[in-house]
Amino acid sequence: MLISLLVLLLIVIVSLYIFAPHPPAAPKQAANITELETYLHQLTDSGNPPGLSVIVVKDGEVVYNNAFGYADAPRKIKATPETVYHWWSMTKIPTAIAIMQLQEQGKLTLDDEVTKHLPWFEATYPSSASPAITIRHLLQHTAGLQNPIPAMIGWVHYDNSIPNQTDVLKKHLPKFNSLEFEPGTKAVYSNSNYMVLGAVIEAASGQTYETYITENILRPLGMTQTGFVYSPTMAEHEAAGSLPVVHFFAPLLPTLLDTNALIRERSGKLLWLNRIYIEATPPTGLIGSAPDVAKLMMAYLNRVTPNGQLILLPESIATLTNTPPINGRGLGWAIGESNGERYLEHGGGGPGFAATLRLYPDAGIAIAILANGTDLDRDGLANLLRKIIY
Repeated sequence: MLISLLVLLLIVIVSLYIFAPHPPAAPKQAANITELETYLHQLTDSGNPPGLSVIVVKDGEVVYNNAFGYADAPRKIKATPETVYHWWSMTKIPTAIAIMQLQEQGKLTLDDEVTKHLPWFEATYPSSASPAITIRHLLQHTAGLQNPIPAMIGWVHYDNSIPNQTDVLKKHLPKFNSLEFEPGTKAVYSNSNYMVLGAVIEAASGQTYETYITENILRPLGMTQTGFVYSPTMAEHEAAGSLPVVHFFAPLLPTLLDTNALIRERSGKLLWLNRIYIEATPPTGLIGSAPDVAKLMMAYLNRVTPNGQLILLPESIATLTNTPPINGRGLGWAIGESNGERYLEHGGGGPGFAATLRLYPDAGIAIAILANGTDLDRDGLANLLRKIIY
């Protein structure tokens, strides 16, 4: 009996593996753009992801901008350079920029205790001698707050209402505010940190988080195809999210979400999702196109908006760029190295979409990849792109 059950389990596992879409691994080298694009076509042909857009910036100019596969395969809509995707956690970079802007305006400092701006903020510290959580701790993921994953997946909703982010924090924080370590002693990634930063932005600016980001980052940069809800022009280029039928997310979905509301249809090895939003916007709420990501990247590397205004003062960009990392985490950015070259990076991933943004500040190069699949070899693709951009 036991042997029969084991055989049956093995058959199920093998069947699931066969049925799951298997993307080809990113090659270590590509001799030229043609070889790169051959691989990207193979990648999207695998269905994991079914579509993606890639953009590269060098010395203040877009030097590569292309798309592959399908924004919505069941509806025969191909991905284009203008396709709009969820950014998920790439949103943390505009949030970090907003904090630096507010410091420039004298409305906060990075070493302010959170309670200076949010008097109601409470956390359970490891000891009575623990240092208080500061804005700097939140930016660098050194606060010790728990990450609300997988519960955060259940904060998805389907209408375009945006709840007040201070209220969202007050609602969810009590479940995740018992610190896992002493603030400042190490860095462990947590979406809770940026939820708190969103409330700090609201308190310091007197605006909603979304209004502040729109008026002080998106609009000045001309990012007209990026927002927290789909505008009519964004909807014209909307990518539908997808998820393999066989995926580690799959067992979680029925426990956290109404799968009837989430899943639009099944097509072959993929589930195609309805339009979704997320309740917590400061860590993960932006939706936008690759050309708009390029505008953000160029403004960061060159410090100015298209009309010549500063997006941040040079010293603020230097602070974000050069703060020594703790466990690979700088302020806002993850800090890495490839082939002896330092880079700044932030990825994003969630139901239906994955993305990555990588900057090589010394070379003046930035790379962004946005996809409508939950899986993406961010590191392999970014490394491959860097090797053919000179």
